Amino acid sequence: MKEKVEAILRILEARYPDALCALHYAHDYELMIAVRLSAQCTDARVNLVTPALFRAYPTLQSIAQADISDIERMVHSCGFYKHKARDIVLACQMLLADYGGKVPGTMEELLRIPGVGRKTANLLLGDLYGVPGSVVCDTHCIRICGRLGLTDGTKEPEKAEIQLRAILPPEKSAGFCHRIVLFGREICMARTPRCGDCPLGAYCSFRE
Repeated sequence: MKEKVEAILRILEARYPDALCALHYAHDYELMIAVRLSAQCTDARVNLVTPALFRAYPTLQSIAQADISDIERMVHSCGFYKHKARDIVLACQMLLADYGGKVPGTMEELLRIPGVGRKTANLLLGDLYGVPGSVVCDTHCIRICGRLGLTDGTKEPEKAEIQLRAILPPEKSAGFCHRIVLFGREICMARTPRCGDCPLGAYCSFRE
């Protein structure tokens, strides 16, 4: 397994040298908001919505004081807009009230924030603070890691996270997760995978 993981990491790192989050942001709280909006929504759609949102509400304080109905209007196209708008305003209020206006840097603190689950928390820890072992188990990661035999095929994010954390080098975990998303969008699409072009085909038990 160690050799397999090392080989997969080398291939992904060569193909995607810049393992960056696809979501656009300038401040830590903006990444928190963008990740919340990305649930059941594409990163591309979120990146279309957030510029206007952050122009209308240019500070953490302004979002915390916003009328939720106006946030709903601005994020409507991201889906589940009522829940997302409420979480965004409440989360910003909590950052100001409990965390000095900063996104906190521990899993325990992050999970207290409205709308923040383990996937979001791991992404924030990895991208904002470079915390080793931050494993972001989104749908691409869960599906592809199951195909590659890096997990036992579980569809449960927390189980997949535990299994991947056990085999991935901690310092490369966050980068691996970003790269596997890029790989899932370019090659290993859920409905029409490009198996003939797959550089990881030797490690995939589902190759068509």
